[in-house]
Amino acid sequence: MTQLAIEVPEDILSTLRLPPAEFAREMRIAAAVQWYAEQRVSHEKAAEIAGQCRVEFINELRRRIPAIQLDLAELDAELNDL
Repeated sequence: MTQLAIEVPEDILSTLRLPPAEFAREMRIAAAVQWYAEQRVSHEKAAEIAGQCRVEFINELRRRIPAIQLDLAELDAELNDL
């Protein structure tokens, strides 16, 4: 696995009242949610980025954005396939 090091202003951690490990975890989840919302990654990949299983990630999505993103044509196609 690739490791990244990022620099953040010292006051960010105190402002958010998070220890560094929790801040990193929150950033991973936020990035995964955002990239999923932009339809850049699937549920599966987003969960992997977030460091969660797919069910945990879907539950995280429920708190933040719609967990399923289909336009009307895609929904219609899926319903016709049933």
